Amino acid sequence: MALFGSKEARPTALGISLEQSTAVIEAARQHAEKIGVQMNIAVVDAGNNLIAFARMDGAWLGSIDIAQGKAYTARAFDMETKALGRASQPGAPLFGINASNGGKLVIFAGGIPLKSDGQVVGAIGVSGGTVEQDQEVAEAGAAAF
Repeated sequence: MALFGSKEARPTALGISLEQSTAVIEAARQHAEKIGVQMNIAVVDAGNNLIAFARMDGAWLGSIDIAQGKAYTARAFDMETKALGRASQPGAPLFGINASNGGKLVIFAGGIPLKSDGQVVGAIGVSGGTVEQDQEVAEAGAAAF
């Protein structure tokens, strides 16, 4: 059994590395700066564990959980939260899904799965601007992956 502090005792991220996650966040952050909006940006791995997070100076505190929820939701369903939001409107096939999963789901734009060789290996979630701005910044981060 390896002791704490040894390299063997440290688990690694599933599917996406810290280095890759940092690059995704940096690309999203740069785009958020370009459009002049302070954002919270979260990246989860394939196991839906938070691997990296950044809160830009001045970003809303209430958007921290929303960004993380968008990343979680995008990975939990392997689809963009934008699409899930459309499918969960009254009369749509997934109406009410937002009440599932212990209230963790966020079903509006700004969450995007990250894929490698066609497999989902994580997701990005962004919050802090309008829904359209959140999506735009998430797309910029996802494009860096």
